[in-house]
Amino acid sequence: MGRIDARSQEVELLLSVMDRASLEATAVEKIRAHRRQIESDQQVYDEWVRASEDTTVSAMVLQTMQDEYLARQEKADQLQEELSELIDTLGYVPDVPEDETDQAVSTSLGL
Repeated sequence: MGRIDARSQEVELLLSVMDRASLEATAVEKIRAHRRQIESDQQVYDEWVRASEDTTVSAMVLQTMQDEYLARQEKADQLQEELSELIDTLGYVPDVPEDETDQAVSTSLGL
């Protein structure tokens, strides 16, 4: 818990010295990073589920996959906290235009 509190204090200090344009640009980048994290975590989860259904995959490998997924969830929680603090400070959720990476993912997923 102390690590999260220290990180939160760092974020608060950073936010207190940023202007609105910088806050918005940082929020947009954090939102994009959060979206990428969610997509990546979903892939890890899907692979873990597939592996758990495969009787040839050892328990040790499954445990490693589970540990990886849980570690990613902790990282996602931290990113969500930072993003929440940033948006609270900004006072609104900024528009996040699609970039080339977002468009490529949407196209490949048929969205």
